[in-house]
Amino acid sequence: MASAGGKRPVLLLRRTNDLVAAELRARFRVLNFYESGAPLLSFLAAAAADPDPPRAALVVAGGAIRVDSAFLDAVPSLGCVVTTGAGVDHIDLAECARRGVVVAGAGNTFSPDVADHAIGLLIAVLRRISAADRYVRRGLWASRGEYQLGSKLSGKRVGIIGLGSIGSLIAKRLQAFGCTIFYHSRRPKDGASYRFFPDVGGLAAASDVLVVSCALNDETRHIVDNGVLEALGKDGVVVNIARGGNVDEAALIRALEEGRIAGAGLDVFEKEPDVPAELLSMDNVVLTAHEAVFTTESTCGLADLMIANLEAFFSGEPLLTPALSQVKHGYYKRDP
Repeated sequence: MASAGGKRPVLLLRRTNDLVAAELRARFRVLNFYESGAPLLSFLAAAAADPDPPRAALVVAGGAIRVDSAFLDAVPSLGCVVTTGAGVDHIDLAECARRGVVVAGAGNTFSPDVADHAIGLLIAVLRRISAADRYVRRGLWASRGEYQLGSKLSGKRVGIIGLGSIGSLIAKRLQAFGCTIFYHSRRPKDGASYRFFPDVGGLAAASDVLVVSCALNDETRHIVDNGVLEALGKDGVVVNIARGGNVDEAALIRALEEGRIAGAGLDVFEKEPDVPAELLSMDNVVLTAHEAVFTTESTCGLADLMIANLEAFFSGEPLLTPALSQVKHGYYKRDP
């Protein structure tokens, strides 16, 4: 049922820029959590008590709001959740499936931007670009002379953990630098010409660089642990543009402090937005604020996709980018 004026009610549980907010309001009756000023549970209770309760919600990927049984209990009218990222680790997919709640992700909207960012982080670490920038800005070039040598990207052996949409684009970009690509995934990828490693330790031992590009779930939490870092070795570099929980952050810090790996490029952290103080002081580490997905172009594309998924749901059509797929045993799994 549509609300007064014919607009369908939608919960907005993520911050948006003015352009996206205006686009949403033009099509839907938006119940904005951040504009309400209310605690989350109070906001959800008020939404559930609305004469025309919301049937869909927009949530930020990787944010503090988790779509679990408690969340769904609070707003039982929901039939659709649209998340604004490729990752769905903040959503209980099995519970959504049990309740008949469909879930839409961001599809491949961000994939090129994240792949670009991964390459940028890797070059910045290897060539010490951020540290060299600080060196110049502090006036040390004139007083101390040339900055220390970096390492080239060309010809490096790069192991990619997760050869999905993003991982595949990272591999293609690295091929242009003459890198040798290896990968680890749940299973070998059809059509992939790169060497497959069934375990991450073997991948690390064969690589100069590890790029983390996999989903976060029970199997991949801390997939890069102390043993993997030891296998990577003292000249190795880790780049993580997936989720902070994919890397054992404490083990990574120890390996960097002890010189057991050479550096890291990190866009994600285990307890965002808190970043360990140890990382902030390391010149061989490049840090960004979980921003690999955010460009002007991707933000516009995401807004269009969010609206299209909502319109599809309210029209009874299939979602454009479903995050769930049904299997014969009656449960759901992540799409490969």
